[in-house]
Amino acid sequence: MNLPTARRPVLSSASRPLTVTIPAVNELGEAVPTAIAGEHPLTLYVDKREIVTLMTLGAAPEALAIGWLRNQRLVKSLDEIASVQVDWEVEAVSITTRNGLQDADERLGTRTVTTGCGQGTVFGGLMDEIDSIRLPAQRSLSQATLYALMDAVRHHESIYKQAGAVHGCALAHATPEGSEVLMFVEDVGRHNAVDAIAGHMWLDGLDGSDKIFYTTGRLTSEMVIKTAQMGIPFLVSRSGLTKMGWDIAQKLGLTMIGRAQGKHYLLFSGEEYFKR
Repeated sequence: MNLPTARRPVLSSASRPLTVTIPAVNELGEAVPTAIAGEHPLTLYVDKREIVTLMTLGAAPEALAIGWLRNQRLVKSLDEIASVQVDWEVEAVSITTRNGLQDADERLGTRTVTTGCGQGTVFGGLMDEIDSIRLPAQRSLSQATLYALMDAVRHHESIYKQAGAVHGCALAHATPEGSEVLMFVEDVGRHNAVDAIAGHMWLDGLDGSDKIFYTTGRLTSEMVIKTAQMGIPFLVSRSGLTKMGWDIAQKLGLTMIGRAQGKHYLLFSGEEYFKR
């Protein structure tokens, strides 16, 4: 489902090479040129105010910046953002808003270090506005769709297969044939990957109500909250979960499936929306 087209900000196009090749020596003493994942600091400036520095692969820095602002609840729509310009020479992204950040001092004054890889950061109260999130009531996910998604992700060409050291997130939806991956994003931290998808969704005008979110990372409170904020009712991971992540999923009615590999999975919440 597509949303009405919003005013798009002016964007740079500054993706970095995702891997580099370095020399290495194997257990036999043989020289083995090896691909490794890129990692770069990217400092976000909003209206010339320094906000945060993210460590990122650099695959989609503009979408990452937009999605980070979205998931931090610092902007409420893409219309609020006038431009996003990345300059890797100074390792920074300059974001210009149309009317300034609302309640910026209050939101930026409270910081929670999360369990995200590399220690993700959530500004504002972690549980703020949870009660205002409404996931679609009419929804269902079939076992056949879940298996098709897991198979599609397994066969997806990825940086992880080349170099390891990254997490991946996918946005998908059900099809008559099973499942289609709409976008797949990898980064050095799973919180960056989910933020980049959130940014792409805004830029592409995608609604989350009929989507499925897949992550290779743990189902923590941060991951559950971000998925719900994007309006996505289904969250799937090959990894496990935390108690706080489970508590929030139960509260929101989010269908959460973990330890999903091959034909195995555990349905942790939202049983009423899952069809075997």
